[in-house]
Amino acid sequence: MSKLKTINWPQLVLFGDSITQVSSRKCDVVNRGLSGYNSRWAKILLPRLISSQNSADHHIVAVTVFFGANDCALEDKNPQQHVPLQEYSDNLKEIATHLASAGVSADRVIFITPPPLHESAWEKECILKGCPLNRLNSVAGQYAQACVQAAGQCGADVLDLWTLMQKDGQDYTVYLSDGLHLSEKGNQFVAEHLWGLLESRMANLPFILPYWGDVDAASPESSLLCEQ
Repeated sequence: MSKLKTINWPQLVLFGDSITQVSSRKCDVVNRGLSGYNSRWAKILLPRLISSQNSADHHIVAVTVFFGANDCALEDKNPQQHVPLQEYSDNLKEIATHLASAGVSADRVIFITPPPLHESAWEKECILKGCPLNRLNSVAGQYAQACVQAAGQCGADVLDLWTLMQKDGQDYTVYLSDGLHLSEKGNQFVAEHLWGLLESRMANLPFILPYWGDVDAASPESSLLCEQ
C-alpha cells in the first residue's frame, strides 16, 4: 500500500488557567489549561505553544485566552500568583501581539474574563489549605473589566463571564464548584456562550472525512483513503 498522506486538521486552541482544563468533525480542540498560571507566566510560555512555524503547520481557527482568576489574587495574601491590574492588561495585549506575529489575527482571538467569585465558598477552600481568603469578587470584577478593555484595544472578541453570570441578579454560585472553579453547569454556560462566538469562525470549514452516508459500503477504502 502506498504511503498515505496525514490529515492536518484545523485547530481551535484553548489557552488558559485551571478553569480551561475541562470536538468536532471540523477541527481539533487543543486544550492548554495550566492550573495556577497567571498572565505573566502565560505570556512567557506562549511562544513555546504557538509560533509562526506550528501556526503554519496547523491552521488555527481560533484561540481563546482565559486568564485573570489567578492574576486577581490579593497581593498580600497570595503574592506568587498575583499580577497587578495594569500588568495584567498589558500581558493580554502582548499575548494578542504574539499571536498576530504567529499568524493568528485578532479576529481569531477570543478573550474570556475571570468568572465571579463566591467568597464564602472559596474561603472554606482556603481555610482547608491553611490560608485566609485570598480573592474578592469585587477585585475579580476589576480584572474582568480590564480584560474587556484590552480585547477592545486589540480588536479581539471577549466573553465577559463576570458580568454575564451575575446578570439580572441571578444566582451565579450554581456556576461554581468551589467558589472559584466552574461547576458542570458553569462549564455548560461557558460552552453555550462561547459557541456563539466560535460558530461564525467555523461555519465555512469543511467537514474532515466524508459524511457516513456518503461512504461507499462496497468499497469503503475508496471513500476513506482518498485525499481530501
